[in-house]
Amino acid sequence: MSNPRYARPQEATRDQVPPQARQESPAAPSQPTAAARTQPTGWVGWVMLAGVGMMIVGCFQAFMGLVGIFNTDFYVVTAEGLAVPVNYTFWGWLHLVMGVVVLLAGAAVLAGKTWGRVVGICLAALQALVNFAWLPAYPVWSAIVIAIDVLIIYALAVHGGEMKAFARSDAR
Repeated sequence: MSNPRYARPQEATRDQVPPQARQESPAAPSQPTAAARTQPTGWVGWVMLAGVGMMIVGCFQAFMGLVGIFNTDFYVVTAEGLAVPVNYTFWGWLHLVMGVVVLLAGAAVLAGKTWGRVVGICLAALQALVNFAWLPAYPVWSAIVIAIDVLIIYALAVHGGEMKAFARSDAR
């Protein structure tokens, strides 16, 4: 086995390699750093829209709840005509509590909190369903709340993670 074709070449150690060969070629692509990947983009505006929208819709929900609690004669149809037939006082308390929670989650989204984003998506979906059931009693407000809820879900689901980077870069 003295044939050089079958001999294993010796691996060069770092000390034996000339410094010119150790340098990386300038054409090698560099990996983006973690800081470069977390820079906020222009889509942060969608997330801010979602946060502010959640706060506005939370106020709408709370007002709808207060009307349901204190003035049950205000509505277009009776409680039996609703998709889910319950009394207006129950619906009022449900809307009031949901409104306050959505308002607080909207503030958390604007602060860049991940829990606010998750709660915001879940509550916006739940709120849209509740307002769909509430549609016969309060058609205009319910339609507005459902439309805003769809925008909130889109903004938080697609671009919600960018708000954390924006909140960090704003704090510097």
